[in-house]
This record gives sequence, structure tokens and C-alpha cells, in this order.
Amino acid sequence: MELSGAVAVVTGATEGIGRAIAFQLGGAGAKLVICARTEPNVRATVQGLRDARIDAAGMACDVSDPAGVDAFAAFATKQYGAPQVLVNNAGIGRFKPLGELSLEDWDVTMAVNVRSLFLMTRAFVAGMTQAGGGTIVNIASLAGRNGFEGGTAYCASKHAVLGFSKALMLEVRKHNIRVVAVCPGSVATPFMDKQSRERPNRDRVLAAADVAHVVVSSLTVSDRAMVSELDIRPTNP
Repeated sequence: MELSGAVAVVTGATEGIGRAIAFQLGGAGAKLVICARTEPNVRATVQGLRDARIDAAGMACDVSDPAGVDAFAAFATKQYGAPQVLVNNAGIGRFKPLGELSLEDWDVTMAVNVRSLFLMTRAFVAGMTQAGGGTIVNIASLAGRNGFEGGTAYCASKHAVLGFSKALMLEVRKHNIRVVAVCPGSVATPFMDKQSRERPNRDRVLAAADVAHVVVSSLTVSDRAMVSELDIRPTNP
């Protein structure tokens, strides 16, 4: 895929991995439409992208809310038309022993990490199909392959991201739409800082830019090839 002039939608784009992806896509020439939950953060990130001479727009959106996602999709389409790239990056983590995990913890984790994939993909995939194709990138996690103590809700949600991605890939590839699931290990981001479980040494983990580089690389392979799943780990954790 040629990213110069392509339209890319990135969720959860105001910090961490999502922000790094947005700036690297913009640096490659893509037009950005971003969203996150907090309006001031969206405005600040859009201004930062524009200051970097990247064509960008954005609005606040709760990616787990159907009405909010529909409004965001309408906004994005009005700005630039159907996207060629959709990056489902928004996510949260609630890390507690099962006995301390509330139903609200479980439901919010599933809503943001899994329900949003369905809502966002459904909102954009028809336009992608009509426009001749594109690529959907779902940010999963190595927790989608492995479990860890205190991660029942988070690990279950990221396993679901991989299952969703595998099934979607088989469904939409005939429409020239590629689906890529990216599984990072520990990444030094504000998300990691919010975790209540023991944190890895920040000097021995990935940077958000590392994950963004993998995403951009997966998008720029030949159109006849699809990278469907990628694990990215620290070299020497």
C-alpha cells in the first residue's frame, strides 16, 4: 500500500502506541482522522499533527458506544472519504485477582477492547469495500497468546481480539481488505504506568515508536501480500 495521500483512522490516538502510530503514518504522508475519549486531548493531538505538517482531523469518541462510533465514522468520511487504513488501537486494562475483579471491571474491559472492534470495523468496512480495499490493523497483545496473574479480564479480551482478527481476515480478504493483528509485549507508555501489577524495567521494554514502526511496515508490503499476525518483543527483557 502507498501511504502518501491515503486516509488513516486511528483510535486511542492521543497517547502511547496510538499517538506514535498516528505520527508515523502522518510522516509517511497519510491523512489522519483520530479519536480518543477526552476532547481536549484530541484537540491537542490534532494540533500537534498539524504542527508537524500532517493533514489531520479528530473528534472525541467513546469507541464502545454505538452512537458515538457512528458519529465519528460520519465525521471521518465527511472529512476525507472512506479510509484506506483503520487502526483499532484503543484499549484499557483492569489488573486484579479474579476475586477482586468487579463485573464493571469485566464489562468495561470487554467493551473497550472487544466491542469497539466490532463497532469500528462495522462502521468503516463497507466504505473500504466500495472503495476497492484497505487494511485493518488491530492492536492485540502477547497477552492474547499467554496468561498472567491478575490478567483474567485483559487476557480474555486480547485473546478475543486475535479470534476476531482471524475470522475477519477470512471474511474480507476477497474484497482486497487485509487484516493485521499486532501483538506487542511490554511497552513503555502511560498505559503501563497505570497498571497496578508489577511494572517491567522501562529501560528493557519496547517503545511506542517500535510498535508504530511495525504497523507502518505491515501496511507498506506489496498489495499481493498480507502479514496477518505479528509478535513484537523486547530484544533483551
